[in-house]
Amino acid sequence: MNPTLIAGTIIVNFALISYTIFIINEQKHKKATNKTLIFLTMGIIFDITATICMIIGSPNSPFSIHGFVGYSSLTGMLIDTVLIWKHKKTKGADVIFSNKLNLYTKIAYSWWIVAFITGAVIVITNRS
Repeated sequence: MNPTLIAGTIIVNFALISYTIFIINEQKHKKATNKTLIFLTMGIIFDITATICMIIGSPNSPFSIHGFVGYSSLTGMLIDTVLIWKHKKTKGADVIFSNKLNLYTKIAYSWWIVAFITGAVIVITNRS
């Protein structure tokens, strides 16, 4: 495996950790706390960085089923980030998220997990 692809693989695991801490904190408090925003923003930064590394490092076409799932899940999390930051800016950190925003967050995170798992399965099956 080439070094850029290895770096992307390591970095996407940091995205997983950040997003998971974010989702646990978001589900617990349902507010735009500093901790929520820090881990969500770190997750996005790691996710974008990992995606770039994987595109550069992979000999495969970036336009594949996994590519579509990955890009759409990254887009979903990016939209969630914008919505949560907007919520904090317009309503403040102490206002509880709407049920719609909370549901969107769960769906976006779940879709991201699907992309993460499909990527892991691809790596494992290509090694065999």
